[in-house]
Amino acid sequence: QVQLVESGGGLVQGGGSLRLSCAASGRRFSSYTMGWFRQAPGKEREFVAAITWSREDTYYADSVKGRFTISRDNAKNTLYLQMNSLKPEDTAVYYCAGDPRASVFQKGSYAYWGQGTQVTVSS
Repeated sequence: QVQLVESGGGLVQGGGSLRLSCAASGRRFSSYTMGWFRQAPGKEREFVAAITWSREDTYYADSVKGRFTISRDNAKNTLYLQMNSLKPEDTAVYYCAGDPRASVFQKGSYAYWGQGTQVTVSS
């Protein structure tokens, strides 16, 4: 089993950058597909980015492609999301999620979730 704790959210001006981290406990982190999702007020939780256990494959939502970068350090049991050129529409609570058999884009296929970290982008 894996426990996930996000950090790094905050308030930033449009065009700025933030780096989110997700610290994982448990010895099986390195075998998990990991993803970032976000949920804005009044909207459904949506896929942002994902990375396979081997780090060979990364996936992004079209809305963040070219601006966000997902990475992981299996030695440190940590997942990252570097967010550049932030826009007001990126404002949301960001969640990390993990599962050994996740279907990358499907939030329902991730068994383990963090509590979320708020990202607010001002215009």
